[in-house]
Amino acid sequence: MDPATHLGTATVTAAYRAFGEREARGVSPVYEAWALGVAEDAVVADLIATLPRGKRQPNLVLAAARWHGARGDYDDLRSTLLGQWPQVRATVLARATQTNEANRCAVLLPFLAELPQPLALLEVGAAAGLCLLPDRYSYRYDDGTALDPDDGPADVVLPCALGPGVRAPRRLPQVAWRAGIDLAPVDVSDDDACAWLEALVWPEHDERRTRLRAALDVARRDPPRVVPGDLLDVLPALAAEAPRDATLVVLHSAVLAYLDAGARAAFVDLVGTLPGHWVSNEGARVLPMTADLVPGTGGRDFVVVVDGVARGYADPHGRSLTGLGGRDATSAD
Repeated sequence: MDPATHLGTATVTAAYRAFGEREARGVSPVYEAWALGVAEDAVVADLIATLPRGKRQPNLVLAAARWHGARGDYDDLRSTLLGQWPQVRATVLARATQTNEANRCAVLLPFLAELPQPLALLEVGAAAGLCLLPDRYSYRYDDGTALDPDDGPADVVLPCALGPGVRAPRRLPQVAWRAGIDLAPVDVSDDDACAWLEALVWPEHDERRTRLRAALDVARRDPPRVVPGDLLDVLPALAAEAPRDATLVVLHSAVLAYLDAGARAAFVDLVGTLPGHWVSNEGARVLPMTADLVPGTGGRDFVVVVDGVARGYADPHGRSLTGLGGRDATSAD
């Protein structure tokens, strides 16, 4: 075997084992079995290793396999990958992981609500822009807090469990302006693009799929503006368009892990030059200021960071939020 190919296969094996054990275990039995199966299958791992480095991630490859009919146990995944590899490969190369989970707004809301209102929201890695619409959804926190838009309960209701050190907001944020950036924005009127977003939802997560469809319907009524381009190139000019009488908030969820270390560092430096605030919702390993929090996450939870300060642990799909440091993670009245 070519040394480069061997190194690529080893990297794939390690990545899929980590995904199965840390991210999918207890959350998606199908993806856990598939990822651990790949980690033990040199033939399939060799195949995935032929993909460009940035296209080997489990969420993308497994979704592409499902797009082409993979169902059930690992043998079915293996059959699909080996039997339809040209088609699966083409889908992987043409598509991206743009889960765009609207429920993440539930863990961002307490921090958005504590900022000076109204807000100018600028999301990087926005996909279809569903996380740019926090004021158009209803929220149900497990402390009994129920929040609805001014015109009544929304078709999208976002549940969230609150742990120690965090309180639910008392009101929805006021959004005066919103825009996003994405390498490949998702057109909410494009049925094929929306179907791919559904394919990215993990197999057993029917509730998330239903919520995605409802959130897309909300977005179609007044689609948020999502600008195509690299976030490092587009961010400064787009931020400059935000109204001066609104608080600029640059936000993102599950985005920076797809950048290399140099691009992440450049992004952090760039955000620091902008006015307003920065709200990050990423895996603990992604940013230097949260790397020491990995043991507390169990290796899976995201860390919400506001202006460079870690404020809470969040379920990756927005189902729970717990404060950090034995104090209230938010202080919004």
